[in-house]
Amino acid sequence: MPLLKNKLTTVLAVLLTAVVSASAQKRDRYEFYKDFPMYADSLLSQLTYPMAWGNSDIKDFGRWKQAARGKVLECMMAPPPAPKSYGMKVLAEERRDGYTARKIEFNLSGFYRVRAYLLVPDGQGPFPAVNLLHDHGAHLYIGKEKMVRPFADDSLVIADADEWVDNIYGGQFMGDHLARHGYVVFSTDAPMWGERGRKEGVDRNKYDIIAGNMMMYGRCLSAFMTYDDIASTDFLATLPEVDPKRIACAGCSMGAYRSWMLAALSDKIAACAAVCWMVTTDVQMTWKYGRKENGGFANCIPGLRQYLDYPHIASIACPKPMLFINGTQDKLFKIPGVEKAFGIMRDVWQSQGAGQNFEAELWPIPHSCGVKAQQRVLEFLDKHLKD
Repeated sequence: MPLLKNKLTTVLAVLLTAVVSASAQKRDRYEFYKDFPMYADSLLSQLTYPMAWGNSDIKDFGRWKQAARGKVLECMMAPPPAPKSYGMKVLAEERRDGYTARKIEFNLSGFYRVRAYLLVPDGQGPFPAVNLLHDHGAHLYIGKEKMVRPFADDSLVIADADEWVDNIYGGQFMGDHLARHGYVVFSTDAPMWGERGRKEGVDRNKYDIIAGNMMMYGRCLSAFMTYDDIASTDFLATLPEVDPKRIACAGCSMGAYRSWMLAALSDKIAACAAVCWMVTTDVQMTWKYGRKENGGFANCIPGLRQYLDYPHIASIACPKPMLFINGTQDKLFKIPGVEKAFGIMRDVWQSQGAGQNFEAELWPIPHSCGVKAQQRVLEFLDKHLKD
C-alpha cells in the first residue's frame, strides 16, 4: 500500500506540474498579439481592393456590377443545390392584431428543409414584403424568434425571445411591428441558429469549428447563410400574398450584414435597411481602436478582401434605396470606419445620379435596434415600397 500511495502521489504531482506548465507556456519570442498577427498593418496595406468601383478598369457601371457580383459569388464557393420543389406546409397559425401569423416549413435547398415565420396582414393583397434577417449576438438558441414573436408552444423559447427583444429591440418584435403596418414578413433561422443548430445543443465555440470543417468540404458556412437568404427571397417572391416587385430586406447587427449582402446579390430585393453593421476592414481588423473582431466566420468569405471591402460589396446594390444606421455608442463598429464606409457608398450612389436613394445616419445609440430605429426603418420602407 505505501508503494501504491507513492506512485499515486507521483502521478498527481506530474499531472499538477503539467497543468501549471500548460497555463504558463509563454515564450520570449512571439508572432501574434491580441488575436492579430504582428504584421497586421502590412497585410492591411496590401488590401488595395482592385475590383471596387473607381478602382476597377471597368468603367461602365452595369458591367462593373455584373463583374463585382461574379467575384463575390466566386469567393463564396459552390452554393447548396436548389430544391426540386418548395413543398411548403403550414404547421401552425394564429390570429394577431391586424395580421395572421403562420409557422411554415419548406425546402430551402436540396440539402435541408427549414422552418420559418410568415406574417400576413389583413386585407387584400398582394402586399409589400420584408425578408427580416436576425442578428448574431453570440446567442444561437434562437434566431427567427428574435424578429417575430414566437408561438405559445415553447415557454423556454418565449422567455428567451422576450428577454432578447427587451435588450436589443426595445421590447418590440420588429417583424410583428412591420406586419401591423401592412407588410408580409418572413423570417427563418440562419445555419447554426434556432431550429438549425447542433443536435448536441448550443455551443458558440463550435460555430468556428464547423465553419472550418465546411471549408474542408470546399464550402463556406458564411456563404451558405447568404445563399440561403437569396433562396428564401426567391421563395418569398412565389407566395400569392406577396408583390414580387416590392420585396425589401432588413436587419440589425449580423442581420444588417446579411441585408446589404442580400441587396447586393439578389435582383429581387427592391430596398434594404441595415442597422448597426457597416465598417471598413482597416478599422475593423486592427487593435488600434481597442477592439478585436469577434464575428469570425459568420462574416468571413475566403479571399474576398483581396478584391472588395464591405462598402464596395454593398455598393453593388446601387441604385436601390438603402438605409444605413449606425450608433455613436456602438462599441463594435468604431466611428472612423463607419464614416469612411458611408462616404465610399455615398460616392457610388452619387456617381450614378442616385444620391437620393442612399441614406446613412449616425444615431446616439449602442449596438441595438430599438423602437425609434424600427420606426425609421418603417418610414423608409413606406417611402420606397408604398408611396
